[in-house]
Amino acid sequence: MNALEAKDVRRSYGRQVVLDGFSLSVGAGEFAALMGPSGSGKSTFLHVAAGLIRADSGSVLVGGEEVTKMGDSAAAKFRRRHVGVVYQAYNLLETANVEDNVAMPVRLDHGRIDGARLGSLLESLGLAGKRRAFPQELSGGERQRVAVARALFARPDVILADEPTGNLDTAAAKGLCEMLQKLNASEKTAILLVTHDPMVAASADKVHFLKGGRIAATFDTEHDAGRISRLYLETYA
Repeated sequence: MNALEAKDVRRSYGRQVVLDGFSLSVGAGEFAALMGPSGSGKSTFLHVAAGLIRADSGSVLVGGEEVTKMGDSAAAKFRRRHVGVVYQAYNLLETANVEDNVAMPVRLDHGRIDGARLGSLLESLGLAGKRRAFPQELSGGERQRVAVARALFARPDVILADEPTGNLDTAAAKGLCEMLQKLNASEKTAILLVTHDPMVAASADKVHFLKGGRIAATFDTEHDAGRISRLYLETYA
């Protein structure tokens, strides 16, 4: 069963058609990137897949459950348990420390906080010494690693990462991509990463190019940013 499967998704804003028959599959444990020009609908699809906005038609299944048929309350509950979302702007609670930010989705779901799991994730993300720190005391790279830990904590079916390196410098972006690769291998959690940067996309195993509201081409990345750049230019020429 695929971790994420979208079929013929359509979404418009007024007269502007953003997604027009969008279909995409991400296998269990797969690490894929989604690329396309600004305004092509990349973030819109992630928001539909996370149940944050509604599709006009079509379906999105996560772990075999159809997100697109859920109401807002059911989608929020499902998201806390099965979908980890990482945003460009981190979206951390400034009044909560690192531990509490990571545990927040499980706490909101009235679940048990697994201390060993929390400690292991923070250790793997280089945050073991920052457990009691608040977001304003962290660098941008550390903030984004907290967001990744939060997304992974409940062992979701898929991580949806929306331009997660957009606010990071080159070194921090490289470090985050390397950590995502390691976590994908160790956690076996599928990742769909939206990016405009070929170097970031190269951390994934597969890249999908979005054009005209649907997937125009799919390639193995071979972890080669130069190859991705060439294919991107060919696709959007």
